[in-house]
Amino acid sequence: MNGPPRLFGDVTKEQIDVSRGHSASSNSRLQHSGVAILSRNSAARQDAIMYPTSLMQLARANPFSAPLFTFQKVEEPQQSLHGQKTRRLAAAAVAEEDVSCEFGSSKYYALCGFGGILSCGITHTAVVPLDLVKCRLQVNPSKYKSIGNGFAVTVREDGVRGLAKGWAPTFIGYSMQGLCKFGFYEVFKIFYSDLLGEENTYLWRTSLYLAASASAEFFADIALAPMEAVKVRIQTQPGYANTLRQCVPKMYAEEGLWAFYKGVVPLWMRQIPYTMMKFACFERTVEMLYKYVVPKPRSECSKSEQLVVTFVAGYIAGVFCAIVSHPADSVVSVLNKEKGSTAFQVLKKLGPKGVWKGLVARIIMIGTLTALQWFIYDSVKVYFRLPRPPPPEMPESLKKKLGLTE
Repeated sequence: MNGPPRLFGDVTKEQIDVSRGHSASSNSRLQHSGVAILSRNSAARQDAIMYPTSLMQLARANPFSAPLFTFQKVEEPQQSLHGQKTRRLAAAAVAEEDVSCEFGSSKYYALCGFGGILSCGITHTAVVPLDLVKCRLQVNPSKYKSIGNGFAVTVREDGVRGLAKGWAPTFIGYSMQGLCKFGFYEVFKIFYSDLLGEENTYLWRTSLYLAASASAEFFADIALAPMEAVKVRIQTQPGYANTLRQCVPKMYAEEGLWAFYKGVVPLWMRQIPYTMMKFACFERTVEMLYKYVVPKPRSECSKSEQLVVTFVAGYIAGVFCAIVSHPADSVVSVLNKEKGSTAFQVLKKLGPKGVWKGLVARIIMIGTLTALQWFIYDSVKVYFRLPRPPPPEMPESLKKKLGLTE
């Protein structure tokens, strides 16, 4: 009777006494019993001595079980949820390490605009000699009979330096255009995407690219028009003015402010179709290249490999851009040369055949230009670690609606 059952009985009795607020003598016996329990070497032996098997089963089955069992039941799911949350935060942190700003933030738009300045300003200035010959082919085909002849005549009359005429208004004008074109394209693409929603954005993505690029180019041409008028006047009228500083005051004195903006409507006619083709064709070409040509997913391609794909897609888009926008380009070139003419009068004068003069030169120029623009723009994004979303994929919700997934 002095063995373990008695110890169990004493402890049980004293626990009940303590819970009922009994005497101090009961407390001393409880302390004595507690010391006896803690002196055991093994937790398993304590259970065996203190709790008979039948009582253990009863305690486990009791809905109001001891705190030990309740704590163990609650603790496991809490740890699991905490682990999932930690993994999500860790994944987000890893993703954020690759970018310098949030997609669609003010910093993102500003750096995209800066990329547009570099891509358009540098590339258009680099092809000024070819652009000069192209413009002269359009406005004076009797004198400049071909690309090669145009270069030869220009060098013979003006020297090698003559090929660089108009570089200053070209750089300023197209830098401003690039700022608005690429910066506003990102703004309108995200804005229209938010209006459409995820599923419609995917289904109507080509229309989204067309609408966003057209909206951006509308504002970009307003920024470009003054310097474009100055550039064409310098390049197509030898002897009129040789520099930007000479040309601007002379044009203003002759025709006023209208001289710088009379070509904005033809610019819209030329540039909006050009830019719509440039962006929509580029976006879809990149998508197709990664889907059918590139042997591995974009996520597995290095930054250099991705930039090569960008250049190829840009050149393909540039060829289509040149064809779509060339008739309006011919009208702009002649309109800025002749005083008092309207776009309709120039179009009637050129005729169906005349508007296609200089197309080969423009394809070479615009193809190279567009490829380099996209390459520089994407390189700026890589350098500043801007978010570069992969080609769009069908949302899971749309796959379920179409029965493509279970």
